[in-house]
Amino acid sequence: MKLLRSLILRPLRRDLPRTVLTVLAVALGVAVVVAIDLAGDAATGSFRSSMETLAGKTDLEILANGGIDERWIGVLDALPFDAAFAPVIEAQGFLQGAGSVPLYGVDSVPRARRGEGQIGQTGQAGISQALARRLHLAPPASLTVAIDGRDQRLKLGQVVDAGTAEFLVLDIADAQQMLGRYGKLDRIDVTVGPSEDFARVEKAVRAALPPAYFVERPGVRNEENQRMLRAFRWNLRVLGYISLVVGAFLIYNTISVSVVRRRTEIGILRAVGASRSTVLSLFLAEALLLGVVGSAIGVLLGRLLAAGVVGLIAETVNALYTSSRPTPVELTAGEAWAGIVTGVVVAFVSALKPAREAMDVAPTEAMSRGAHEHRARLRSGRSLAWSALLAGAAGAASQAAPWRSYPVGGYVAALLAIGAAAMACPAVVLAVNRAARAVTRRRAETLLAGRSLTASLARTSVVVAALATAIAMMASVGIMVASFRETVALWLDVQLRADFYVRPAVRSAAGQYPPMAAGVPEVLAAVPGVAAVDDFRALEFHYRGERATLAAGNMEVVRRYGRLRFLAGEDRDAILRSLAGRDRAIVSEPFANKHGVRAGDQLAVPIGDRTVTLRVAGIYYEYSSSQGYVIVDRSTLLRYLPSLAVTNAAVYLAPGADAGRVLGEIELRTAGYGVSIARNSELRRTSMAIFDRTFAITWALEAVAILVAMLGAANSLLALVLDRRRELGLLRFLGASAGQVRGVILTEAAFLGLLAAILGLALGMALSLLLIFVVNKQSFGWTIQFHPPGGLLAGAVLLVWVVTVLAGLYPARVAARMNPIEVIQEE
Repeated sequence: MKLLRSLILRPLRRDLPRTVLTVLAVALGVAVVVAIDLAGDAATGSFRSSMETLAGKTDLEILANGGIDERWIGVLDALPFDAAFAPVIEAQGFLQGAGSVPLYGVDSVPRARRGEGQIGQTGQAGISQALARRLHLAPPASLTVAIDGRDQRLKLGQVVDAGTAEFLVLDIADAQQMLGRYGKLDRIDVTVGPSEDFARVEKAVRAALPPAYFVERPGVRNEENQRMLRAFRWNLRVLGYISLVVGAFLIYNTISVSVVRRRTEIGILRAVGASRSTVLSLFLAEALLLGVVGSAIGVLLGRLLAAGVVGLIAETVNALYTSSRPTPVELTAGEAWAGIVTGVVVAFVSALKPAREAMDVAPTEAMSRGAHEHRARLRSGRSLAWSALLAGAAGAASQAAPWRSYPVGGYVAALLAIGAAAMACPAVVLAVNRAARAVTRRRAETLLAGRSLTASLARTSVVVAALATAIAMMASVGIMVASFRETVALWLDVQLRADFYVRPAVRSAAGQYPPMAAGVPEVLAAVPGVAAVDDFRALEFHYRGERATLAAGNMEVVRRYGRLRFLAGEDRDAILRSLAGRDRAIVSEPFANKHGVRAGDQLAVPIGDRTVTLRVAGIYYEYSSSQGYVIVDRSTLLRYLPSLAVTNAAVYLAPGADAGRVLGEIELRTAGYGVSIARNSELRRTSMAIFDRTFAITWALEAVAILVAMLGAANSLLALVLDRRRELGLLRFLGASAGQVRGVILTEAAFLGLLAAILGLALGMALSLLLIFVVNKQSFGWTIQFHPPGGLLAGAVLLVWVVTVLAGLYPARVAARMNPIEVIQEE
């Protein structure tokens, strides 16, 4: 303990600014990881089923694409088993001040007969306790809820205790009337009596229903939701862990500096009998101390960050996946310990190499302070060879197929690429220094700064690697987002060819397709100046355990007026002509990639009570959904679901028609139908605004990683100043002014920024290719065109370089204030 206090704790206390910077860097890295997990859990928290509270224990769930015919309730009730069959309708309502809220229609009479109270009594609505508390409502109050674009006035009859779940519940007849779903159910919940053989009941239920119906265990849909979001959340986690990688570089740098500065003390300890394991344990203890303190602070900071980013993640979930209202952020003991353990493990692993170097210091070497750095210079060629080897391994890993839908090969390739860049650092530092010396050999500050950085090559390489990793993250994500944005903008230009788009005037998220009032397409087609109307129908459906969208449109209108782009080599006109009246479909690229579908393949799609075999006529580019689309001609879908309502419509104007006049006429004629009308240009702007909100979380993560790297730059420069006290003091003793010493340190900071920018941009370009063509392709199925934003990258790198120079101000001030007499006397 005395050794730990004198060799480790006392220097940490003496170099308090460096200690604080290192702890803060670890804390920020851990905070990002914890915040992403907490915010992800909160953003998707409403996927936890509220129906469990209403129906109690449910053993099976019956579902069907396009809805269940309610006559099957009678068939199931006639089965000779002790089992209850509860019909359910699900919808989303919009409450002013509360946002989107689940709405359930249930059969209230059987539930009352089972002694469960009057939940959803006819003519009244039930409300969950959490929602009632938030809205300050209590029976017999009333509230107005927008359902499928129409305001409905509901009288509250009961408050249901359902924990944190928020929902409204109606009698199923009222729900069918409000939603216009007469004779249709979304789900049937099955509860098997305790004395029954569950397997026999399940088998009988399956045999009684059409083969196209799904009979699932409870929780399958929740698992499906989580599986749908898994790739998105894992990619966020990986971005968060990059901040920890930067923090790991800083721990490595801190322990390396500790070893170099205390080589004399280590040598003395070894000379008086201290074992190698004792030295190893001392420096690992320093890393663990920094890791524990930093992780503990990081967990608390992560809880605060989670509250800020949960809204960003929730917006992305609603834009790309499905409706989910965020639940309160909760930091559990398990998540807190997971964050601490993660930070401690990273600190321990990153300290192993410098701690082993300390263990290997021989007493006879201890007085040679430059030996370690000299060996680092000699090994730069070997490190470059290792860099090439790691780069080759990264290229090989990038070719690996996804594992369980995870782009593991892409993640491994990114890690190997970062390792390759780190190993190349010594050679890059030496090469850039030689080039700079040849250009600026007459400037004393530049000469001294370059020699100082090469003299401390091991430490310089580590801080350059940390800065380069942060810059690479910024560059790669910036290139990926900009490329995706440009690709989506071009796609929208091709996809949105209609002049006006009409949809129900109700808020909805991905996976929700509220029906439009009957008769709207005919009203639109009758407006003077309208050349054609494409009435579009869509519903969410299940295919091989995954959600997607089944949709239908007027393919002849799409062929004549649209610009749908198919994969290279596919004849657009021939494909679209082949769809009308036939069991043929086109599928989006994400759907094709997710399910391994090619043109000419057959899809067995359950629709209603039938399983329809659709032949894939072509695959088209699409970027609005990562789950994918299967699109048929409207004549095909209406053959199987004749009552399926129109969900939106695209309006094409005749040549020469006055757009303003036609829009005014459309607004006049559809005033009582509860629809919203958007111009082509307005829809494009809205789509791009949604895109920018979707990727806001990635920019927030980048900002944290850059901040961590900036802390590392200040930390490392301060370490260089403290370790070169004798050198700097000697310069002052020989007549160098405080301004010249300050200039040397700031020049070193500028060199570090330049080196990191060169390496970081190269690494960022490689990582962007991995993100675009491997991670994104395997996670979401989108083909993104490569569009690096030159101006944005140049500005961002310049900003990082300026901030790096600014990070050297405090170390430069410390160096300039050194008293040369005191420093020489210390030595």
